[in-house]
Amino acid sequence: MTKPYQHFKDFYPFYLSQHQNKTCRRLHFIGSSLIIVMLVYIIINTAWLLLWTLPVIGYGFAWLGHFYFEKNKPATFRYPLYSLLGDWVMFKDILLGKIKL
Repeated sequence: MTKPYQHFKDFYPFYLSQHQNKTCRRLHFIGSSLIIVMLVYIIINTAWLLLWTLPVIGYGFAWLGHFYFEKNKPATFRYPLYSLLGDWVMFKDILLGKIKL
């Protein structure tokens, strides 16, 4: 069992340790990118009923990466808010080249 994290700065290294598989990271990146595209579509078209698709897209790609490639349980089950923040920080770090795809 992992220790409880009180601060995101302490959690993020653990989060990254759960994303060592390149395919898992790529699936996270694809899911996050699709969330942005879908959100822009929803806003432009005022298609608010499609908001439910955002977590399906995001978690669908991420969990596929964890269960089939990383072979671990997503941290979101234990740390939902920190994991959500971790997804976006990792997305930013990939965009900036700090994390390799």
